[in-house]
Amino acid sequence: MAPVSRELTIGQLAERSGVATSALRFYEDQGLIHSRRTSGNQRRYTRDMLRRVAFVRVSQNLGMPLSTIREALGRLPEERTPTPEDWAEVSSGWKDELNERIDQLTELRDNLDQCIGCGCLSLSSCTLANPDDVLSTQGPGPRRFIRC
Repeated sequence: MAPVSRELTIGQLAERSGVATSALRFYEDQGLIHSRRTSGNQRRYTRDMLRRVAFVRVSQNLGMPLSTIREALGRLPEERTPTPEDWAEVSSGWKDELNERIDQLTELRDNLDQCIGCGCLSLSSCTLANPDDVLSTQGPGPRRFIRC
C-alpha cells in the first residue's frame, strides 16, 4: 500500500470533491482556495482544501455570491479550514439574507400572473423585474435585457 500523500493534485482534489478542475482553478483565481506550485508549475493542494471546497459548494447551493463566500473565508484566522463552529456562525449570519430572498421570491411567485412578458422592464406595473419602476431614475431606454 502506497503512503498517503499530504498533498493532492488538482485531479485528485476534483475527484474527491466532485468539483471539476476548471471550477477549482476558478475558485483559486477568486481567492477561495489556494495551492502551492511545484518546480514543474503543477498545483498541489493540502488535504484541508477538501473542506474549503465543500464550504464553497454548500454556500453556493444556498445562493450566496462568491464575494460573500470569500468574505466569510477571509474572516478565518490564518486562512484555516472552516470548522463546524465556523459554519454555524457564518450560516446564522446568512439567515436574514436568505429570509429576505425567500420573501422576494414569494412576492414574485404571487405576482407572476401580472407579468405581460413584454420584456420592456420599465413599466411601473412590472413588479417582477422592475419593482416600483426604480430603473426609470436611470433615464430613458432599456436598462436590462431578458429573452422572453
